[in-house]
Amino acid sequence: MGQLDNKTALITGGTTGIGFATAQRFVEEGAHVFITGRRQEALDAAITALGSKSTGIRGDVANLADLDHVFSTIASHGRGLDVLFVNAGGGEFATLEQLTPEGFDQTFGVNVRGTVFTVQKALPLLSENASVIITGSTAASKGNPAFGVYAATKAALRSFTRTWSAELAGRNIRVNAIVPGPTETPGLSGLAPDANQAQGLLEMLAGNVPLGRLAQPAEIANAVLFLASDQASFITGTELFADGGEVQV
Repeated sequence: MGQLDNKTALITGGTTGIGFATAQRFVEEGAHVFITGRRQEALDAAITALGSKSTGIRGDVANLADLDHVFSTIASHGRGLDVLFVNAGGGEFATLEQLTPEGFDQTFGVNVRGTVFTVQKALPLLSENASVIITGSTAASKGNPAFGVYAATKAALRSFTRTWSAELAGRNIRVNAIVPGPTETPGLSGLAPDANQAQGLLEMLAGNVPLGRLAQPAEIANAVLFLASDQASFITGTELFADGGEVQV
């Protein structure tokens, strides 16, 4: 038996990286998984790889109409939600001097506004004993130059995790944050302006991790699975650091 047999999950930002690896893990453990993504081509490729126990829904979490479409689609399949993994997000490097209002609004719009309204609009579908998992970041615990806005969005999500865990406890819904360390994903490499600088960025980030390497998406997916499963039935309102010791050591 799988840890998620007969359960239904939604993963936002599920076409690549940690989101896709988690979708694979959930399917292996018996769940039917809905994933979202903004690009139809990437969404189609992910669903082909995941197989028949998955459904793709194109949408941008920063767009409330898209979110309405996501949840109406899930409802139309006659399914509630046992697991909600709010993973969609992103950011860019910009110092205080370089920051623009457009960049600020974009990052907060996706990471904070998108997360808040994803969880809000999921509430009618969340089952008793559901697990809500928010993707955080080690950046929220550090002072990384040129990453202040991104870090602030993730600090906001840490606060919401605490609040929502208290607000939803009466429904036995658990809310936790997964905090990955630097992970070998297209999103991380994409922070650099070109391939040569991307390699340097990845090497620098790996050097800051006590284990001496980047995480693989599957390693983070294993930690998300733990929070999603009954193995974490008495865990709520907390952060699970899967960071190779980056913040803890």
